[in-house]
Amino acid sequence: MPSKHPITALLLSLIPGLGHLYINRIIRAFFYAASFFGPLLLAFLIVVAKGLHRYEGPLIILIGIALLAAAINLLDMFITVVGGRGPFAERARQSSYGGDAQESYYADPAQASYGDNERVNTILLSFIPGLGHLQLGMMQRGLAFLIAFFGALTMIVFVASVTNSDRFIVFLGVLPIIWLYSLFDCIQQLQRKRQGEVLLDRTFLEDFQASREDGKRSKVLATFLSIVPGAGHLYLGLQKRGLQLMIAFFLSIYILDVLRLSIFLFLIPILWFYSFFDALQHISKQGQEPLKDVPIVDWLVNHQKWVGVVLLGLGLYYLTDEMLLTALDRWFPKEQISILFHRYFQTVVVSILLIGGGLRLLAGGSRRPMDPKKR
Repeated sequence: MPSKHPITALLLSLIPGLGHLYINRIIRAFFYAASFFGPLLLAFLIVVAKGLHRYEGPLIILIGIALLAAAINLLDMFITVVGGRGPFAERARQSSYGGDAQESYYADPAQASYGDNERVNTILLSFIPGLGHLQLGMMQRGLAFLIAFFGALTMIVFVASVTNSDRFIVFLGVLPIIWLYSLFDCIQQLQRKRQGEVLLDRTFLEDFQASREDGKRSKVLATFLSIVPGAGHLYLGLQKRGLQLMIAFFLSIYILDVLRLSIFLFLIPILWFYSFFDALQHISKQGQEPLKDVPIVDWLVNHQKWVGVVLLGLGLYYLTDEMLLTALDRWFPKEQISILFHRYFQTVVVSILLIGGGLRLLAGGSRRPMDPKKR
C-alpha cells in the first residue's frame, strides 16, 4: 500500500469522513460522514416540507450535531497525524530515526523528544495563521500571514461598520483561503525542516516574485486562488481571461442586487463553477504547453462602446432610484411612485431579457447555411 501523506489527509478531513477514507479507515469515514451529512439532509428536508420558521429549534439542534461531528472528525485526524498513528506510524518512525539527514538531526533520544515536541507545538500553533511559522523561526513569513489574516478581518469589519452596510461581510470569504494556505504552508515548512533542509524566511509575496522570475508557478497556490473567480487566471499570467471572469462574477452580483433580479441568481454559481474548472484546466496544462491568454468573450474587445452603454444605463438607473424617485415621492406622496417603480420594473426587465433572448435564438436558428445540394 502506498504511503499516505499527512498533509493530504488533514486537508481532506475538512470534509468529514473523506480524510479517514483516504487512510483506509472505512468505519470511521462512514460514521463521520453519516453524522455530518445525515443531520444536514434531515434539516434540508424539514425546511422543504414544513418551512423554516415553524421548526427553528430542531433545525438548530440538527445543525449543531453536524458541526460537532465535523469538529470531532477534524480533531481525530489531527491527533492521528500529530501522534504518528495508523498509516503514519512508519512514516513518523522513519522521519525520526531513518535517513542520513534525520539521523544527524535526531542523534540522541533528547533531540528526538525535542523534535516531537516541536512538531506538536508547531501544528497546534499553525491553526492561528502565522504562529506556526514563528515557532519555526520564520519571523517575516509568520508576520506576513498574521497581518494578512487579522488585517483583512479588521478592515472588512471596520468598513462594514463605518458604511453601515452588511454587504461587505461577503468579503470575509477570503479569510478561509488565507487560513488554509497558511496551515498548508506551515506543515510543509515543518516537513522541510525535519528533512534537514534550510528554511528561507521570506514572505509569500517574495515567493510569487521568485516564481515569476523562474517562469514556474505553484499549481497548489493557483488552485487555492481559483476559489476567487479570475484570481487563478491572473496568477498564471492570463490577464485578459482572468479580468473578464472576475468582472463578470462581481458585476453580476452587483447588477442582480441593484436591479433586484433575484430570478437570475442561478447565474452566480454557474459563473463560479465555470471559472474554477476553467482554471483547473489551465493549471493542468502548465509546463506541458504554453498557455494562451484568450478572452472569454472576444466580442467585447472590439465593441467596447456597448460596455460603455451598459455602464451608462446602470448609472442612470442608480441616479433615478436614489434621487429622482425620492424627489417624486416628496412631491406626490399619495401616488407612491417609487413603490410602483420597484414593483413593476423587475417584471419589465425580466420580460424584455427573456423575449429578447428568445428572439435572438430564433433569429440565429433561421440563419443556418443552406445545404449546397439543395441550391
